[in-house]
Amino acid sequence: MSMNDRVTDPVAGTGLVHTRLDNGIQVISDPMSTVESVSLGAWFGVGARNEAPEINGVAHFLEHMAFKGTARRGPADIAEEIEAVGGHLNAYTSREQTAYYAKVLKQDTGLAVDILGDILRNSTFLDDEVSRERTVILQEIGQAADTPDDIIFDLFQETAYPDQALGRPVLGRAEVVGQMPRDAIVGFVDAHYGGEQMIFSAAGNVDHEALVASVEAGFGGLPRRTLDPVEPARYVGGERREERDLEQVHLILGFQGVTFHDPDFHAQQVLSMLLGGGMSSRLFQEIREKRGLVYSIYSFSSAYRDTGLLGIYAGTGEDQVAELVPVVCEELCKLTDADLEAEVNRSRTQLKSGLLMSRETTSNRCEQVAQHMLVYNRVMPVDEIVAKVDAVDADAVRRVARRLLESKPTLTAIGPLSRLESYDTIRGRLTG
Repeated sequence: MSMNDRVTDPVAGTGLVHTRLDNGIQVISDPMSTVESVSLGAWFGVGARNEAPEINGVAHFLEHMAFKGTARRGPADIAEEIEAVGGHLNAYTSREQTAYYAKVLKQDTGLAVDILGDILRNSTFLDDEVSRERTVILQEIGQAADTPDDIIFDLFQETAYPDQALGRPVLGRAEVVGQMPRDAIVGFVDAHYGGEQMIFSAAGNVDHEALVASVEAGFGGLPRRTLDPVEPARYVGGERREERDLEQVHLILGFQGVTFHDPDFHAQQVLSMLLGGGMSSRLFQEIREKRGLVYSIYSFSSAYRDTGLLGIYAGTGEDQVAELVPVVCEELCKLTDADLEAEVNRSRTQLKSGLLMSRETTSNRCEQVAQHMLVYNRVMPVDEIVAKVDAVDADAVRRVARRLLESKPTLTAIGPLSRLESYDTIRGRLTG
């Protein structure tokens, strides 16, 4: 590809520079001349949600295998080359994204891009490495299953979205991963890792043209792919209980929330912050500080392309759960008609400060750019995000609270559950 085939433009209102390569890859840089490092990586709009049930866990398996050797580098070479320059390399898989990223000093940007291109374009997936890494992943799955405050989130997702890709675990199920053939991994790469699915993002002391040249050298041969559409999300809700001999009850109570594109997206974030986002939140003050019922309680807001969730996690004792759940339900119901002005103001400020503080690190800025491109196909200027948060008022928060409570609740719980109320009783508290 020649320089004339590239399309490079500044991104209005952001200070970013954007280039689209001929094979559909989008390269975006966020220059920060006052730092000495660069955070960079390849983000793909592909994750566990793109898996068929018989290969659940393959996206995460692939993430592991990318570090297990290429035609040019063995596994030790990959680690040694990046660490020899003081850098680090990592990856993660989520339900809708997979990322491979690095952080290096500015003079080693080209090396980092070369290593990322090598592991993503030239991995050998040797049978011995596949077998060895399968064992490692099975241990990871086992460790998660033995950690109730981890596995409760998988149970919650599965209960909210049963019998569909969005509800299956990112790590996969042991019985599936244990039989995962090499061909499944190679086939997933061939079907899903295309130029149009990839965003290459960099933030720090980076020269955009040099970055583009490195990405072109490392990824220019990546073909375009047309992906099959993912299965539309169907929120169902309900309950899942697992009686275990534990010291604590771990539970999540949640509801169908909003998508990334819903006009109430930022209002739901404000509501989540107000409800359980910090030490000043309603749940923390009422349930931990005033009543001493928990050590840990918080709310979370998850958004996807076509659905969303809002949930409340709590860990409490067997005796305390009988009091805890009614209080949580009461606090949720209060949100629909309470005087929330002061709390909304505080929550908006918390969200805005978190956003602005996160922009002080190259890694956060790099990831924010990539995720915006995957979700919105554009980078939303910070001023625009701040304006959207500022536009959230108490009426919007009350409206979102009503929307949440109109959905069928999802309840998951692990531990000694004899004193946890029935699902119908809890649902009645939320609707009555």
